[in-house]
Amino acid sequence: MHQRPIGTATRGTTNPNRLRRMDRWIAATHGAALRRSDSPVAVDLGYGAAPWTAVELLERLRAAEPRTTVVGIEIDPVRVAAARPYEREGLTFAHGGFEVPLEGRPTLIRAANVLRQYDEGEVTAVWQRLCSRLAPDGLLVEGTCDEIGRRHVWVALGPEGPRTVTFATRLASLDRPSDLAERLPKALIHRNVPGEPVHAFLRDLDRAWATASPYASLGARQRWIAAVRAVSADWPLTDGERRWRQGEITVRWTALRPGG
Repeated sequence: MHQRPIGTATRGTTNPNRLRRMDRWIAATHGAALRRSDSPVAVDLGYGAAPWTAVELLERLRAAEPRTTVVGIEIDPVRVAAARPYEREGLTFAHGGFEVPLEGRPTLIRAANVLRQYDEGEVTAVWQRLCSRLAPDGLLVEGTCDEIGRRHVWVALGPEGPRTVTFATRLASLDRPSDLAERLPKALIHRNVPGEPVHAFLRDLDRAWATASPYASLGARQRWIAAVRAVSADWPLTDGERRWRQGEITVRWTALRPGG
């Protein structure tokens, strides 16, 4: 008997190249796991009304591991039918939800702009369900971005649970780092208030950004690197200048988790 998909249909709007920052980070940080896998499978969960993000995910991950295959999963069967003409070698589409209806366990599940439309109280259970579907070396990336992908925040989780939070932005359009707060994932967006760790982190990053203003004459990238290096003295970052140059900063989840 076919299991009813778990979850509810969301708005499904998307734009080409919207998830490039997330994809770029996944390829750089998770490429080794894809290469180690006997059969690397990535899931684009809730790709939306058009299949662009799944098509792009295949292209970007195959640059890291050419054997990678991508399955786009949507809870709306109409969207699945609309995506089928875009299937190709290595790319298929399936009807489903948070149960992730695959025979095996994927090496990656990407869920972008999906949980934003759920209640905060539902997030932990969804995370646990998705993490239980991962391969032992697998990764769940769940987050939110703006409509054209200039600002993005995501949580990376392994089978054991959340690991890191990444903030990524187009530096040329950045006024101050706390502008990214509007793109915090559902688990954190209501926690950006005094007394919560994520609020303190963004406050410190704003202060470092302001202090680094003399670097602005050298460009936004140099100013960002100086600001991130300054906050690294007080916050447990997991990346280095190579990622900072991309307009990213990644912090351990334990430092930002609500009430932590």
